[in-house]
Amino acid sequence: MNSSGPFQFRDLHPGLFVGTASDRYAGWIGQIYSPGRYDKGVKTRDKKLGDRTFQETVLPVSSVEEYFEHFGVLELDSTFYALLLGTDGKPTPTWALLSTYGRYIPDGDRVLLKVPQAVSAAHRMKGGRFVPNETYLDAEIFTRQFYVPACDLLGDRLHGFIFEQEYTPKNARLTPEAVARDMDAFFARLPRDRRYHLELRTEPYLRDPLFEVLQRHGVGQVLSHWTYLPPLRQQFALSGNRVLNAGGELVVRLLTPRGMKYADAYARAHPFAELREDMLDPAMVGETVEVVRSAIQAKARTNVIVNNRAGGNAPLIAQRIKEAFLCSVSGGPAREPNRLNAPRSGRRAGE
Repeated sequence: MNSSGPFQFRDLHPGLFVGTASDRYAGWIGQIYSPGRYDKGVKTRDKKLGDRTFQETVLPVSSVEEYFEHFGVLELDSTFYALLLGTDGKPTPTWALLSTYGRYIPDGDRVLLKVPQAVSAAHRMKGGRFVPNETYLDAEIFTRQFYVPACDLLGDRLHGFIFEQEYTPKNARLTPEAVARDMDAFFARLPRDRRYHLELRTEPYLRDPLFEVLQRHGVGQVLSHWTYLPPLRQQFALSGNRVLNAGGELVVRLLTPRGMKYADAYARAHPFAELREDMLDPAMVGETVEVVRSAIQAKARTNVIVNNRAGGNAPLIAQRIKEAFLCSVSGGPAREPNRLNAPRSGRRAGE
């Protein structure tokens, strides 16, 4: 194990990859990024949340090279907001951004991409309110305007596609059976691939009909520490503690404190330079380690993605997870891991 250095998260274990949601935060200078190294490329932008405006200071994309000196995986969130190609087949600004990342991400490292909300979200914000999304679960748009160009840009460094669906209020919900049917039809139309993962933020949808569909298509269940979802351990138990992804990969996303909305978590964590003990849930750290150990026992690999909003500063949260994990595997006090069945066989890319 190479785990030296407080912010060294690579090579903790062959079955564990620790990374973050996005990467270019100036608040991480002195932790992940070298002081002074990116001064000429730093940019400041405004982010408006409700009636408040925050300033975000971001580093140039080239800093991703130094990021991967510390972390083993990166989730890129920017692709959630736009497709890579327009309806005319021309590259979008998001394509240009991902292309730039592709020039700097080292060979052999791994990237997870958020699938655009144009495909994954049942409802989208328009005119200040959520309305039905006309391109929801459109397999042709996903394939032509996102999947193919993403694979071309990142090649073997692309290790996962995360389909994130927003929380659905009770008065707008479908039945679990209807959701399962929709997902079954959608994944049946996609290119065969072992890198798909689904995050549903509506707990009543996480039932056997859906898990049967995910297992059939080899799609992973994303476990998320998020506002309205139950604890990680409980989410995992709903599927029988199984890794459903055909490639034997599990994605755990640590996003916001449970019960805390996005805007409130963002405001408390900003500018993402220090740990906020009043936000960080110790149970989240412990349950993450339990899940990782269970996956390792089943010879599966876990990608733990940490967001600043989960406790103020993603590298320092990752440090807590690292310490707890290393303690657990070295014989320190740790809970017994949950039962986890071995990954089932599934479709391979190119079959």
